[in-house]
Amino acid sequence: MASLRDIQSRINSTKKTSQITKAMEMVSAAKLNRAETNAKSFVPYMEKIQEVAASIALGSKDIRHPMLESRPVKKTGYLVITADRGLAGPYNSSILRAVHSKIQERHKSNDEYAIIAVGRMGRDFFLKRKMNVVSEITGLPDQPSFADIMGITRSTVAMFSDGTFDELYMYYNHFVSALNHEVTEKKVLPLTDLGSATKLMSYEYEPSAEAILEVLLPQYAESLIYGALLDGKASEHAARMTAMKSATDNAAELIDSLTLTYNRARQAAITQEITEIVGGAAALE
Repeated sequence: MASLRDIQSRINSTKKTSQITKAMEMVSAAKLNRAETNAKSFVPYMEKIQEVAASIALGSKDIRHPMLESRPVKKTGYLVITADRGLAGPYNSSILRAVHSKIQERHKSNDEYAIIAVGRMGRDFFLKRKMNVVSEITGLPDQPSFADIMGITRSTVAMFSDGTFDELYMYYNHFVSALNHEVTEKKVLPLTDLGSATKLMSYEYEPSAEAILEVLLPQYAESLIYGALLDGKASEHAARMTAMKSATDNAAELIDSLTLTYNRARQAAITQEITEIVGGAAALE
């Protein structure tokens, strides 16, 4: 059995760990509130730009644009959104496991796919396995603005336009609630699902539908990526808050268990001392 000093030392260290995890839980909760607000506030913009793009593309005859047309798939792009840090429960592992499984299922060599990694955890995971990472971005703030990811979004859309890959899938954690987030696969390019817009409107535009779509469609694709990042950030903070709460609760249970063990060991030591005293007094009689 461990000594009283060892048990007390474990109790003290566990209490300090509990204080840290409790503080991290409170920080993540504050970040979650802001991230959830940002994600929900961006939804109306995404819906409106989809409505406008769909109305112009589907409401005009003989409209042709490379981003609207499917082409033979020689190479597939995967944009994977993860965190820069761990301590977030299954947030990172669930995404990476899903992407890795899908790539192994769909492709036989690295030449058949390209990975755009958002987040240090995803980048390190793929590089360690010598998978084809063509672009990366790390060190994003907890509440990213579009300016923070403008470079990666524009380069990703440009890679589709110049034929680096022929289709683009995006993987991220969709925020459902503080306790629930789902790994989501979304096809970003080509934009073949514009018809899923809730309503189509009639617009007057100039100089031409083609000229407007030339500017609007890349912005729409970029907004899909940015919206997924905001969604993923909300899920990340929720996952980290939940993980730290679980760690704090486990620490409290461990402290209770160690305290009980300490009290029992202390009582046993006192009982032994009393027994020795009584035995010594009896021997002197």
